[in-house]
Amino acid sequence: MKKRVLIASVLGLFLAIKGQAQDATALKYAATITAQDLERHLTYIASDELEGRDTGEKGQKLAAEYLANFYKDLGLKGPVEGSYFQKFNLSSVSYPEVNLTVGKQKLVQNEDFIFIGDANMSRLKRTDLVFLGLANEENLKKVDVKDKLVGLWAIGSRAQTVVPEVMQAGAAGIVIVTMEGQANFDRMANWYKSLSGKGRLGFEQPTKQEPIFLVSSEKMSTLFQTPVEILKEAAKNNPESIPSQKVSYLVKKQNKVVPTENVMAFLEGTDKKEEVLVISSHYDHVGINSKGEINNGADDDGSGTVAVMEIAEAFAMAAKDGFRPRRSILFLNVTGEEKGLLGSEYYSNHPIFPLENTVNNINIDMVGRIDYEYQDAENQEYIYVIGSEMLSSHLKVINEYNNITYTNLILDYRYDAEDDPNRFYYRSDHYNFAKHNIPVIFFFNGVHDDYHQPTDTVDKIEFPLMTKRTKLIFHTAWDLANRENRTPVDGTNNRGER
Repeated sequence: MKKRVLIASVLGLFLAIKGQAQDATALKYAATITAQDLERHLTYIASDELEGRDTGEKGQKLAAEYLANFYKDLGLKGPVEGSYFQKFNLSSVSYPEVNLTVGKQKLVQNEDFIFIGDANMSRLKRTDLVFLGLANEENLKKVDVKDKLVGLWAIGSRAQTVVPEVMQAGAAGIVIVTMEGQANFDRMANWYKSLSGKGRLGFEQPTKQEPIFLVSSEKMSTLFQTPVEILKEAAKNNPESIPSQKVSYLVKKQNKVVPTENVMAFLEGTDKKEEVLVISSHYDHVGINSKGEINNGADDDGSGTVAVMEIAEAFAMAAKDGFRPRRSILFLNVTGEEKGLLGSEYYSNHPIFPLENTVNNINIDMVGRIDYEYQDAENQEYIYVIGSEMLSSHLKVINEYNNITYTNLILDYRYDAEDDPNRFYYRSDHYNFAKHNIPVIFFFNGVHDDYHQPTDTVDKIEFPLMTKRTKLIFHTAWDLANRENRTPVDGTNNRGER
């Protein structure tokens, strides 16, 4: 740690001595990034015609064509054997029939329980529902879980962290509580209900016979006919004291292939062309909700998508005028982010350019709005910066230098903490580059009332501020693409798995 601080300090001192000398060439092409152009592109990308750009759907395809045609007009290359599309298939998994009956209570899906597991059964299974409480070794010695449906009291935990050990102990399935309060559960149940007709998108995988049912703490109390407070105590000390219940359940699964595509354009560099800078955004959104309302996704992530377009245009114009970058640049608009960072995961597993030659990823996800934290601030010219100093001691300093030199935004690092409860670091596409030890920097404006709502529309975008943010990203990219040495990987990825 001391070494990294020293390196950053020396680099900072160097930049201070160098002074805030503006690069006239960079300034010239940054000036091509305008609020008018951003608004023009976003007005189409976030229009009703594109129906919320849901992955694999018509609107996502229209957006992909718009992006590809734009890059073609700029003279940028399609790097996938001449194409701008990296095509791949996802699997849409749905469960047309999920039944759960405990005792004489027949539970209703997305009201009494949410199905979050995976299974495909030919017939109804009957067994016991036993209470294990905490999924630890001591409790597993007290409760026989083999071939049983197991009740877990995992308040504050994530299902995937507590399920494996119980399934490995022989459980047939799990009924789990991860949150207190019926209201919290109801919000999640309503969200699952709105998605019930769409299926879960992901990469095709063998079926795991892991039926997992999420319930509220109150519902778990009802199922075991035991007050919540008693269940809480039993979960820690004596789970065997809670009487088991008779249970039956059935899960039927259906798979559908969903073709989709990442969109990318390539600008070859000069003397360092084997090294590649990736500038990314996701162009998908969440489509149409259960009420038939379009989620236009102007900020999320129409704003990042058109920012990448404008940055690409600035670099392309510079190249045409003889100012080609030293390093190559891949402009990457990924699909499937809203379904679990799927497009960037596919790219990182099937890279067009070797990952060892990928020097940095600059990721742009929501840069058009003002969030809760700044809505009443006197100075609202800010941007959140995430991940910039984890893997390289230089990247954060380079970005700060370009901000001081050109844009003078407030660079806010509050969401860059390892223990950020929002987990924003894990929720956008830079993650799939950082996990391969590629230094990343993620630009983000924070959340607001319109996040993932039909009200995330173009008329609410702060275009002058968005323009300034996009210019900062361009200047940082220009610097990274043209400096003598690539940013060193002298840090450790300490963020772990999603």
